[in-house]
Amino acid sequence: MDFFATSLLRRLLCLFFLLSLPAGTVSAFAQSPPPQKIDALIELLNDPAVKAWLAEQKKKSAAAETTQSPTVDVPPLSDLLARIRVHLHEIAAAIPRLPAQFERAWIILLLEFKDEGLIAILALIAGFIAAGLGADRLLRRYTAGYRRWMFAQSHQTPHGRVRALGGRLLYALLTTTAFVIGSAGVFLIFDWPPLLREIVLGYLTVAITIRATMMVTRALLLPPHLHIANRSEFLTLPMSDARAAHWYRWIAINVAWFAFVGTTIMLLGTFGFDLQSKNAIGIPASFVQLLLLLAAVWLRPQRVLVEDEQSGRIGTKAASWLLTALFILLWLLWVSGAYSAFWLILTAIALPAAILLAHTAVAYTLRPPPPDVVAKPVPPVLFVVVDRGIRMVLIVVAAFLLTRALHLDVTSMAQGDSLSVRLSRGIFNAAIIFLAADFAWSIAKAIIARKLDTSDAQGGGHDHPLQPKEARLRTLLPIFQNILFAVIVVMTILMVLSAVGIEIGPLIAGAGVVGVAIGFGAQTLVKDVISGMFYLLDDAFRVGEYIESGSYRGTVESFSLRSVKLRHHRGYLFTVPFGELGAVQNMSRDWVIDKFSITVGYDTDVDKVRKIVRKIGQQLAEDPEFKAGVIEPLKMQGVQKFGDFGIELRIKMKTKPGEQFAMKRRAFILIKNAFEEAGITIPFPTVHVKEGESHAGAAARVITAPESQPPAA
Repeated sequence: MDFFATSLLRRLLCLFFLLSLPAGTVSAFAQSPPPQKIDALIELLNDPAVKAWLAEQKKKSAAAETTQSPTVDVPPLSDLLARIRVHLHEIAAAIPRLPAQFERAWIILLLEFKDEGLIAILALIAGFIAAGLGADRLLRRYTAGYRRWMFAQSHQTPHGRVRALGGRLLYALLTTTAFVIGSAGVFLIFDWPPLLREIVLGYLTVAITIRATMMVTRALLLPPHLHIANRSEFLTLPMSDARAAHWYRWIAINVAWFAFVGTTIMLLGTFGFDLQSKNAIGIPASFVQLLLLLAAVWLRPQRVLVEDEQSGRIGTKAASWLLTALFILLWLLWVSGAYSAFWLILTAIALPAAILLAHTAVAYTLRPPPPDVVAKPVPPVLFVVVDRGIRMVLIVVAAFLLTRALHLDVTSMAQGDSLSVRLSRGIFNAAIIFLAADFAWSIAKAIIARKLDTSDAQGGGHDHPLQPKEARLRTLLPIFQNILFAVIVVMTILMVLSAVGIEIGPLIAGAGVVGVAIGFGAQTLVKDVISGMFYLLDDAFRVGEYIESGSYRGTVESFSLRSVKLRHHRGYLFTVPFGELGAVQNMSRDWVIDKFSITVGYDTDVDKVRKIVRKIGQQLAEDPEFKAGVIEPLKMQGVQKFGDFGIELRIKMKTKPGEQFAMKRRAFILIKNAFEEAGITIPFPTVHVKEGESHAGAAARVITAPESQPPAA
């Protein structure tokens, strides 16, 4: 690529590359092909026999690709078996042609690289890979401080673990970029012959893929050969050293073989291999891939489970046999040419596994800190956003790849599309809509739950009454959650119906008409709903408040769209429609003034009683049990009236709502004890019999007279 010629980066990389390769290697390959070779190639292409042969090969390749291209329609079983039989027959017919095609490819290589030799091509690829590794090592040299910062993060806090994971992934990206620049970047600086360019660039891509896989898995698994302190605390997944080393090694092996085989088969088309021949070569290569996957499964170290994880999990051997059967089934589908079934089954198995792994990784990385560490845990909203966001991305990417594999156009709908095509397109669009709705609902539900949990933590009970803001949130948020859920469900259903090709305009119009009819037919219900809306807008009562309306009284427990539930102090529950509440008396707002009376004898010093009551009020105001509920302390207002047995004194106190009852009971006890100590008597009703001169004999006669005789007048 000549556009790098004016770049300073090109010059530096070129110098680095020249220093890393043997002398004369670059000059041998960078030069243009000799003119005699070009003339010979032009003469060969102008030969009529060669032209006829190329046209015939082109027709065969196009016909084979048309036959083998996966179709969107799901064929009947007989057609599917027929296609599999044809596919296998074409592969069997292509096997005898392989020696001739390999011979032709070998001749092309010898003619193209006669002067340099094939060994020099391998040396050239190895040299550019070495240049990439040199650039990677140079980056490592200047990022030692950054690596120390990565592993200096706190492994006991979720924020520290997230920073360390982000730093490792960024470092993997930087090292991969350095490797790309040092290998493929330097290679593209020079002008190369087309065939050499394609071969070298293809295998450099393989090296880049392997390098990127190793760096990403190293960042996620942290294999034990890195010798990192507290390695298990920085892991993304809970995994032992043996399992981390195993999967780090076998993931790299499988990706390396897959990339190498894929690139090689792709390059075979450059040498004239037809599709059937490439499929025939791919069968043993894919069988080797199957063996590598099975080796990774059967050689994996057994996971050590704790006691509470033993139940509900299948054994290691059972899981290995299930994976073996699955991989063999997928390999047979691929070999037989049932590509649609292959991709459907692969997606149905791999997508849930990826979602489960992602959820486990998020939960393990964002786990709360230990109890002895002072750090804030991750908010539930953030956990939901990360977890559901990753899940949505995985599903969208899987659906996109599946539609590309099935050659399904989800952006347009033609009249000639079959029913299966329309259903597939509708299912894809519906899945995207459901994902977006689930993501929005999960975030909204997590936010509401967090607000409600905060309100419960800050209030509730006698010791910690709810603040007005928290009480209002607990009142309105459940109703808002129900309304939001209904709105999301209705909108999702309408959008899904529209995605599958159903006209939703008549449905919306019909729903409007039905709504008007329901409104006229259920006036009481509409009255209750509207009344409830205005009660809430007026902030007439909240959850946890004690209210009274007519013959109904109790603590507000919950709401619905048409009624409120009141818990009476004796335990029974009222469900009252909003339309029947009327005027509401709220006994739990702001403050309460409680007044009560006590009676003392007529011989009591009122000023002394006033001082005693004031002292008791101060004592209650300083009591830790009642301190928070006192607004104005207990005090005596004065003489209320003169009663039949004594002087009635009026006492009052101003407290927070609900605090007056316990405080009044405690005040009665303190007043009684203080009056006893001060010698103040509390009079009670008695009957006095006064003895007189004229009545003594009559009284004596009444007492001593026989029961049969009436008393004398």
